[in-house]
Amino acid sequence: MSTALYRKYRSKKLSEIVGQKHITNTLENAIKSGRISHAYLFAGPRGVGKTSIARILAHEINGIPYEDESINLDIIEIDGASNRRIDEMRELRDKVYIAPTSAKYKVYIIDEVHMLTKEAFNALLKTLEEPPKHVIFILATTETHKLPDTIISRTQKFTFRAIETKDAIQHLAEIAKAENI
Repeated sequence: MSTALYRKYRSKKLSEIVGQKHITNTLENAIKSGRISHAYLFAGPRGVGKTSIARILAHEINGIPYEDESINLDIIEIDGASNRRIDEMRELRDKVYIAPTSAKYKVYIIDEVHMLTKEAFNALLKTLEEPPKHVIFILATTETHKLPDTIISRTQKFTFRAIETKDAIQHLAEIAKAENI
């Protein structure tokens, strides 16, 4: 059985991401210089690479190769729409103090973070204010205006742009050529 093209050609490194060079270059430089932030906020429209970059960044920060199917106990993805209550954030707050099992950092990716309740944001805020040195948060949202300013101010914010048509066409042409289509 052949692999679907979107899986086969999914970016596995920051340098392979299409259309967000203003972000990937900054993140690559931060990794090279060892200037890793304790919290990032990825904001922008749907389908522009926020979650993909978050996953790749979590692996690259830890020096672990990223594979689409890979599972790492130190990289935890949380869906903010499903885990939006204060209880989930309190549980996360308790777990952040547990050291990583095999990686340098324990990375929490909270997708759709704008869906958290006010109480959940308050619980998350405490953790963002005084995070353990081994913890990094990557928050992703399509609706920055729904986030409390206190959360935004404790992150390094990256604004994602819609991918330009010419970049998408060029990337698709490269895939078509590689696949003899």
